[in-house]
Amino acid sequence: MYLVIKVVITALLVVGISEIGKRLSFAGGVLASLPLTSILAFVWMNHESANVKEIIDLSYVIFWMVVPSLFFFLALPFFLKLGWKFYPALLTSSVLMFGVYTGYSLLLSKFGVKL
Repeated sequence: MYLVIKVVITALLVVGISEIGKRLSFAGGVLASLPLTSILAFVWMNHESANVKEIIDLSYVIFWMVVPSLFFFLALPFFLKLGWKFYPALLTSSVLMFGVYTGYSLLLSKFGVKL
């Protein structure tokens, strides 16, 4: 039952943000930019095990991974403005973001940042 509650709360949050975004793009963007997914993950982790070390570790990795994730939000509108269909633009932006994640992770490791 707990898993069902987690899924419902998370789904309602995502659907709510997308519905707000359709009507008010600024408000939807602000809500979507909040670390709601991370906060929910921390809450679920704390509720399930209360292992502070796991929460600390996840928070640390999220901090470092925000920078390459921003690439996606530049790539997607770029491809859409070029006239690409939505799904090819989404897929290409996602694949490119994965490449940026990979390169960024390698760069961080060269500077001694352990993720």
